[in-house]
Amino acid sequence: MTRRSDAALLIVGHGSTMNPDSSAPNLAHAAEIRRLEHFAEVACCFWKEEPSMRDALFFFRDPRIEEVYVVPNFISEGYFTETVIPRELELSGPRTERLSGQVWNYCKPVGSHPMMTALLLQRAREVAPDVPERETSLLIVGHGTNLNDNSAVAAKREVEAIRRLNRYAAVLNVYMEEAPLVTDWAKLTTTRYVVVVPFFVSDGLHSYEDIPALLGIKAAGSPLSRDRAGEVFRQNPHQSHERELYYASSIGTDPRFARIIVEQAEAFRSERNPRVEGFAGGVA
Repeated sequence: MTRRSDAALLIVGHGSTMNPDSSAPNLAHAAEIRRLEHFAEVACCFWKEEPSMRDALFFFRDPRIEEVYVVPNFISEGYFTETVIPRELELSGPRTERLSGQVWNYCKPVGSHPMMTALLLQRAREVAPDVPERETSLLIVGHGTNLNDNSAVAAKREVEAIRRLNRYAAVLNVYMEEAPLVTDWAKLTTTRYVVVVPFFVSDGLHSYEDIPALLGIKAAGSPLSRDRAGEVFRQNPHQSHERELYYASSIGTDPRFARIIVEQAEAFRSERNPRVEGFAGGVA
């Protein structure tokens, strides 16, 4: 497709003040999208890291950029996508026209993309390639929160989609902060094999430390150095409650998230202009 010299892409992530790995997938996906040259400019901003969302208000000063597509690299629609991001980026709705005349288009979060189901299934197969699915329980782990009821919706939607495929003995959504809880995994499952996939956009403290502690495969309060953090993903299977527990890295580390980010921008554009060419032609 022809490079759009009048459009920019802004990828919005959460970030972390404690773990630099939190922003790594966002930066990697941005680099890949730049390489594909779909947009005149591609930038990232974060809630908990620099550059901040407020900093992003000063990006894209080139007068040739008429539109900015804002894609939240978040799993679900919830507190951050509905409250924090619109507030910090001063978005008044799906389309916000700045005083300069530049239009900012607010796209759906990556976790709502239809490709999520296939990515979750592939991640589960990668972490436990020789385990019979019909003798396996698949757990999709979300954060969960009392701040917004929509926080758990994405995980529930994916679990329902995977259940309909009838591949696993059981497919469950579990959460860190709301029921059904990760800590109850052994009570919730009966199969010998259990595969756990974090439905998060990055590998940070939740996937390295919190979830393994809740699963009982790592002692709580025993942080690992950064160079050892990924060991929990390489030590499969973990033996617990007379089961074989397979623990995967977060789904958002998949390189194909770059394609999803572009397609979320394309979806916004095609909904407004159904006959125009999409951004994502040729994205592998």
